[in-house]
Amino acid sequence: MEMISDILLVAGALGAAFYCFILARRLARFNDLENGVGGAVAVLSAQVDDLTRTLKSAQSAAGEANASLGQLTERAEGVAKRLELLVASMHDLPEPAPHYGHGMDQPPMRYATPAPAPQPIAEPPARNDQPVFARRSASN
Repeated sequence: MEMISDILLVAGALGAAFYCFILARRLARFNDLENGVGGAVAVLSAQVDDLTRTLKSAQSAAGEANASLGQLTERAEGVAKRLELLVASMHDLPEPAPHYGHGMDQPPMRYATPAPAPQPIAEPPARNDQPVFARRSASN
């Protein structure tokens, strides 16, 4: 009886060793840096680093653009104030004298000159009373 229990104990130990061997191989494949999850984690880590660098450069560019836009806005506000002052000062100027163009000092005439009389229409040249097809057949 003791021998049977020893054989069963050795068989159980060998089965557990075989199971541990299989699990160790699976875990090694799982953590493989080229094909397994380890490789995917390594690739994702590299991508996160790249995205972090890109984000930092985009933030610095946005900060510079914001500063430049602020300066341009201030300049535009200054120019707008100056334009408002110029427009307001235009109301104080006297009205200009009417200018009729082409060096004339008088306003244009109200009525146009009359059109020339129509010429009589010249008399049409004398025609032969025969129809055209008759004249052709007669000359042939």
